[in-house]
Amino acid sequence: MAGIDRDTPIPSEIKLHQKSRLLQLGYENGERYTLDFEFLRVFTPSAEARGHGPGQETLQTGKRNVDIERIEPVGTYAVRLVFSDGHDSGLYSWDLLYNLGKHHDELWQDYLNQIEAQGLSRDIDTSSRPAAGSCGHHH
Repeated sequence: MAGIDRDTPIPSEIKLHQKSRLLQLGYENGERYTLDFEFLRVFTPSAEARGHGPGQETLQTGKRNVDIERIEPVGTYAVRLVFSDGHDSGLYSWDLLYNLGKHHDELWQDYLNQIEAQGLSRDIDTSSRPAAGSCGHHH
């Protein structure tokens, strides 16, 4: 279980903007991050997307229009995001959210590169169906 170290910034406010599909994080020290739903869905920490080791990730695709229906607090260390495509097993810990915010641009670019390299699309969901030969990709 990913714990929280003392240095993990805990958001002092979390706002869900459903119309613009944005999750806004605000921190005591003035840092602010805005993460769109697609980004959050693509980087879900859930086991079925992440796999159980490096190279076992399932690239999440076709999530451009996904919505977040609600946020549920999990203890004092995480939130569960419930997505419109039925996905709700990702627990977003404070450190994960902070890292997603801080490294948004390079993470997103990396995701776009992977999608392109594999000939996939942000509009076509291929991650919900088992694809042939999805194991043993070398990155």
